[in-house]
Amino acid sequence: MADERFDSWVGQLDYPMYVVTCRDGERQAGCLVGFAAQCSISPPRFMVWLSKENHTTEVAAGVGELVVHRLTRDAAELARLFGSRSGFDVDKFSLCAWHSGPRGLPLLDGCPDWFAGEVLSRHDTGDHVGYLLSPFAVATSGGRQLGFQDVRDLPPGNEA
Repeated sequence: MADERFDSWVGQLDYPMYVVTCRDGERQAGCLVGFAAQCSISPPRFMVWLSKENHTTEVAAGVGELVVHRLTRDAAELARLFGSRSGFDVDKFSLCAWHSGPRGLPLLDGCPDWFAGEVLSRHDTGDHVGYLLSPFAVATSGGRQLGFQDVRDLPPGNEA
């Protein structure tokens, strides 16, 4: 009973949505992320959680850096691409504009607000793995963020 009430409670939240990208030298990957938060001011730290079912988590397991793209409302199609398609089935980067950024990391052209972070640690938190990041490169331009309520009806790409 408490699980159902908790699901209802969190279902009303409108937390920011992100796309996390990474590259392991051979493969690059990216996925839509709703579980993320700044967790320290000094030193600056950010935690992002990736579903264990995602192709991105498989690629991210061996990398030292991730990029967190803050989605604005005009990036809804990127949210759909990275949230409703699986990297196990499709090369998402062939379906959008992107370029190499710091340390060769993939940056999405449709997301001018991003930061690249060094992975300090990984944490098994249940069905997600948390990545504690220390930012080393940042770009920002503003724009109204895309929230969970904007994408809550997208079918997950990692479900068969």
